[in-house]
Amino acid sequence: MGIEILGLPMMYYIAMVAKVLVAFVFVLLTVAYATYAERKIIGHMQVRLGPMRVGWHGLLQPIADGVKLFFKEEIIPTSSSTFAFLVAPLIALIPAFITFAVIPFGGVIEVAGYPIPLQIASYIDTATGRVYDLNVGALYILAMSSLGVYGIVLAGWASNSKYSLMGGLRASAQMISYELSAGLAIVSVFMLSGTLSLNQIVNQQAGLWYVFKQPLAFFLFFICSLAEINRTPFDLPEAETELVSGFCTEYSSMKYAMFFMAEYANMVTVCALTATLFLGGWQGPLVGAFPLLGPVYFIAKVYALIFVCMWIRATLPRYRYDQLMHLGWKVLLPLSLVNIVITGVIGYFVK
Repeated sequence: MGIEILGLPMMYYIAMVAKVLVAFVFVLLTVAYATYAERKIIGHMQVRLGPMRVGWHGLLQPIADGVKLFFKEEIIPTSSSTFAFLVAPLIALIPAFITFAVIPFGGVIEVAGYPIPLQIASYIDTATGRVYDLNVGALYILAMSSLGVYGIVLAGWASNSKYSLMGGLRASAQMISYELSAGLAIVSVFMLSGTLSLNQIVNQQAGLWYVFKQPLAFFLFFICSLAEINRTPFDLPEAETELVSGFCTEYSSMKYAMFFMAEYANMVTVCALTATLFLGGWQGPLVGAFPLLGPVYFIAKVYALIFVCMWIRATLPRYRYDQLMHLGWKVLLPLSLVNIVITGVIGYFVK
């Protein structure tokens, strides 16, 4: 019998640390090269070359940007609320990373004879082979994504700048308006699956993805999520042409980089959650015979959705603020409610 800690084998803890490291490195590398990919993709869509100077075809540009920001002068406005000003970037960045803990990025693989589920917050019962994960994983993600906006609002208030404050107020109003519709959009997925466990939702899509059963919910959730993470065409909290740089106008050096990383990490999380809820997560052809194909399918779906986010940024102009509120409260919210009613009625008669 091997070494056990708190009734769990040592291999469980080793696998847990390995999964955290893999997920952290994946998100960090994706964030770094998403900035490069976005500049390159938008450049080609606008018949430009994009970054070309640093490395072959500009491949080292993210590293050059990181080094530049690291060595830039740290500026803290004298009239700012110093503690809140320093803490705000961390409050925005940390929830963006820890939401990934409940997202399954593969099935069960076997390492040195020990089965390991590819989801950080999960445990497998080796006797029955059943995987146990956080049974309210979807609610956990909604809760964590709501925390991120506190960092933005705090940054806007603590900077003691009109531009920053306006950006923070816009972010909070936008979050409240679109989080409601995003939450209601995925209620129909829970009605179909009968669970809030993301692992079980993925398993139930082995035959048919929920995007084919709930196309309206997929559309609503993806659009609302773009608004929640302040991506174009909903980037009003930053809105360079109106607010300089919105809530992060007064930030410089690594604190500015933290806001930048939080935005892209949120984009990765939103795309991962959309792939999990609607595109079958890690499910795909031959994944039963070759479990390592699971992470490959998952990453391919996440990157495809990230490309769509960049495509939208290159295509659509920014909404006006009144248009943003009109779309959220008078179009997307009623559609979310109607979708729930239709799902309930169809579910009642089908049963």
